Amino acid sequence: MKSFLKELKVLLVDDQVESRVMLRNMLWEMEVTQIFESPNGREALKFLDSAFDFVNLVICDWNMPEMSGVELLRQLRTVDSTLPFLMVTGRSDMESVVEAKSSGVTGYIKKPFSIKELETKLRILRYKIAA
Repeated sequence: MKSFLKELKVLLVDDQVESRVMLRNMLWEMEVTQIFESPNGREALKFLDSAFDFVNLVICDWNMPEMSGVELLRQLRTVDSTLPFLMVTGRSDMESVVEAKSSGVTGYIKKPFSIKELETKLRILRYKIAA
């Protein structure tokens, strides 16, 4: 598992700096060091447009200005149906879960979560992530 985590190339998308710092620190503790960050969905799309090969996992917040996480997911799925996308959100209602799944989300994790929960999610997604 350690070598798998070391090979991850993650794009963190969240409008809140504190959330990105928390996620980055969790990933560093798991020995993930190739981390890119974006403050919103529009910036994430621009980054992916120019650096698609640098990322093999997107971890994205749902609620953001300019473009929500689910809007980013839908846009991304028009060009790549396989890039693993982990939605991070405070939403746990059934409609949100169904909306994310129907939009092509690979995984879903509810805030707040622990590093152990994040690592478990990454283990589940392991075989969907091309290292």
